[in-house]
Amino acid sequence: MKISIYPFSESNSRQIPFYESGVKAGFPSPAQDLADIGIDLNGVIIPHPETSFLARVDGNSMEDAGILDNDILVIDRSLDPKEGDVAICYINGEFTVKRISIQKGKLYLVPANKSFQPIAVEPCDDFIVWGVVTYCIHKLG
Repeated sequence: MKISIYPFSESNSRQIPFYESGVKAGFPSPAQDLADIGIDLNGVIIPHPETSFLARVDGNSMEDAGILDNDILVIDRSLDPKEGDVAICYINGEFTVKRISIQKGKLYLVPANKSFQPIAVEPCDDFIVWGVVTYCIHKLG
């Protein structure tokens, strides 16, 4: 899986209408005519802009986790990775997105697609957890 990484720029911030009261997922109710407030999505999904990056996914090894080919990932490098996190990892010269798993003291990078095998990280590997994925953005439909 190939990852293209892009720095985040706060200059792209802008307010868009936001309906604070929510949208009903059950029985429909009359819609409001006006938005409650404006919201900047960058402020919501990127709380640490100085350590955040965006990356485009190339591949399908994480599709069962809802991360699809061509999705955009929000990555926060200020977060400490922990068991179960989805992370961008650099291993032996390549970036990959996988779930972090520690089993019997051994680190594994686990895909979310049965067509792919987990990657066991060995002491001799050139490895680093580059950042933790906090959001995945993809088009519906």
